[in-house]
Amino acid sequence: MKRKLILVTAIFAAVIILISALFSLADKAANPDDARAEQLIALNEIAQLAETDAQLAAQRIEALEEKIRSEEIRRSGAGREWIFCGVSLAFLAGVMGYVYVSVLRPFDKMKEYAAEIAKGNFDVSLDYARSNYFGQFTWAFDSMRREITKARACEREAVENNKTIIATLSHDIKTPIASIRAYAEGLEAHMDSSPERRERYLSVIMRKCDEVAKLTNDLFLHALSDLDKLKINTEPLEISSFVQEAIEELAAQQDDIFFIPPSFSAYVNADRNRLLQIIENLVNNARKYAKSRIDVSLSRENGTVCLKIRDYGGGIPDEDMPFIFDKFYRGKNRGSEQGSGLGLYIVRYLAEKMGGCVTLRNHTSGLEAVVSLPEEK
Repeated sequence: MKRKLILVTAIFAAVIILISALFSLADKAANPDDARAEQLIALNEIAQLAETDAQLAAQRIEALEEKIRSEEIRRSGAGREWIFCGVSLAFLAGVMGYVYVSVLRPFDKMKEYAAEIAKGNFDVSLDYARSNYFGQFTWAFDSMRREITKARACEREAVENNKTIIATLSHDIKTPIASIRAYAEGLEAHMDSSPERRERYLSVIMRKCDEVAKLTNDLFLHALSDLDKLKINTEPLEISSFVQEAIEELAAQQDDIFFIPPSFSAYVNADRNRLLQIIENLVNNARKYAKSRIDVSLSRENGTVCLKIRDYGGGIPDEDMPFIFDKFYRGKNRGSEQGSGLGLYIVRYLAEKMGGCVTLRNHTSGLEAVVSLPEEK
């Protein structure tokens, strides 16, 4: 591009010089010797007329003087074409210099920048004022670079998070499996010397199997939510009776949960299995971290049905609240409890897929989780 600009400049300069030279040659074409000869002949004629007709001679003298003055003026302007040539060349140099500085040099930088981006070097930046001819374009291009950099960083973070969750769940699964194996070996060795002990062994095995199932379900839901392929099959559902059945099943495992039946019946459009997962996740979270009584209730608020699950533990620290629904996030109140940081993320994901939402409220003692679903009329 720079070579083309130099070539075009040279062509224009040659044309200007050629035109100036042609004008100069045209001026020189008029021979000064011939002009002086003509003036001498005119003077001789005037001298002869002076003897016979003085008035006509005076007129010829005035005409000759006028011709001599015009000739002198013409000769004095003989160098003006070269002045014009110099001014034109200076103007041409200025215009081409401006084009190079304002257009070609930024374009060369753009080519270098694009080459670096093509190599995968996203750390290089390109700064130009928007008033520049390429300003808007370079700004948009640099914005694209920043977005690609951000996307790559998010992708790396997602890969690392996936590695973390797999490692965490693998570790969490080992613990209940180890317990299952220990109690199974006890049964194999006939250590269950009484019906009560046998029942206790079987109860622990069943509970640990449920823990493994929950962990694998969390991992499965995490994978589906990443791919956005989780299917929600909604249907009209009478929520009061459904919640009562779910709580009775959970209370059979551990007698620490109480359902307060509402004075109304209400229908929501929900997926039975997914709503059950929401309830189980919230109840298991309360059991794991609060280790207290759990109250479950239903209410109506502004066209929605609110499922409230309240514990009486230590709650969630205020500084953790903005991030508590984020994937893999675990609050400071987790203590020594194992977990993947997926429970509340999955609860919110499932609730939103069914057109609802989830909020958490700290009370003076304990935490209340509220799942709001639109009421079907």
